[in-house]
Amino acid sequence: MSDDPQPSALAFLDELRVIAQNGLEYAENPYDRERYDRLLTLTSEGYGDLLDLPTESVRERLAADVGHATAKVGGGAAVFDDAGRVLLVERADDGTWGLPCGYVEPNESPAETAVRETREETGLDVESVELVDVYHRPPGHLGPHSLVSVRYLCERRGGELTTSHETTDVQYWHLDEVPVWHKDHEAAARDAEAVWRDRRET
Repeated sequence: MSDDPQPSALAFLDELRVIAQNGLEYAENPYDRERYDRLLTLTSEGYGDLLDLPTESVRERLAADVGHATAKVGGGAAVFDDAGRVLLVERADDGTWGLPCGYVEPNESPAETAVRETREETGLDVESVELVDVYHRPPGHLGPHSLVSVRYLCERRGGELTTSHETTDVQYWHLDEVPVWHKDHEAAARDAEAVWRDRRET
């Protein structure tokens, strides 16, 4: 998170976490496995101190992440109306405005995530029509782990605008009139606007 006081510490812990989890995934030597397990415990203690969480709870959550450790993946949608305004949600947690988005669920593609999250957060049914870009958020920018966010240009197919438990308002905005953007969503929205304009001109 941009307001996190120790993003470099989170980045350090995230790299240690990956080394420990991948070591436990692939190491066959019992002594190596013991070292990686100890490293994961130390990483859990570090997360617990920084995020004010119980160390054992953190350790259990990290241990439950089986397989090769990799970045978190998110999917999001950019939906424009005929006037060139982008659909944004006002987030209930911080009052900022951002594109509909969320983490990819198991057995779900990022494009499917973009469609699902838009329906859940705005009430609209949309269809993914083109990839906008793939973005990377380092640890500490929006949470303790590295995040890869995949953004799609989507088109409305139905539904009615409504809020959810995650949003306090939903509306279309001209990009230059958005009062407070959520994190790096402005950059993604402007990239999406360029893709939207190119499609209209062809």
